[in-house]
Amino acid sequence: MTRFNALSHEDAHAILVHCCGSRRWAHRVATHRPYPDAASLLAAADEASYDLSQADLTEALSSEFPAELGHGAPYAALLALDAAHAEYERTFGHAFVICLAGHPPEERADQLLGAIRRRMTHEIDEERAISADELRRLAQARLADLMDRLPRLLDRAAPGDGLFAADFGLFSPVG
Repeated sequence: MTRFNALSHEDAHAILVHCCGSRRWAHRVATHRPYPDAASLLAAADEASYDLSQADLTEALSSEFPAELGHGAPYAALLALDAAHAEYERTFGHAFVICLAGHPPEERADQLLGAIRRRMTHEIDEERAISADELRRLAQARLADLMDRLPRLLDRAAPGDGLFAADFGLFSPVG
């Protein structure tokens, strides 16, 4: 946590915006440093997620990529998911977001396909609220991953180079 707190505002903002695509969210989380521990950081991120305006949510959702199935997924499942993603995006205007953190890899295909089918039946406002909550959960999982990886990444970075998304592999979808 000490190293995260010591990042420049620009570097902290740059990596946080990859946890949640809202610049306002990233600014708010970066500005409230220093955090005494990871739990405080996650609580602040949660609070910032709940305070997203509709414009902030639209910005964050526009930066998301559709959740994917892992390597080795059956071809039929990949085709079904591609078709479902296309229909979802036509209906709701943004990528389907879901946080599958905590689900074993072997369950993710069923969870993902089942969730997108269920959520296609929602009204736009209901789905937007669900998407906002999934985005909040994704940001939490991405922040936890970031806190685990940050010390190693900073050890590899040259002083004064700044941090970039490529340094982090930010972010393969958690779900």
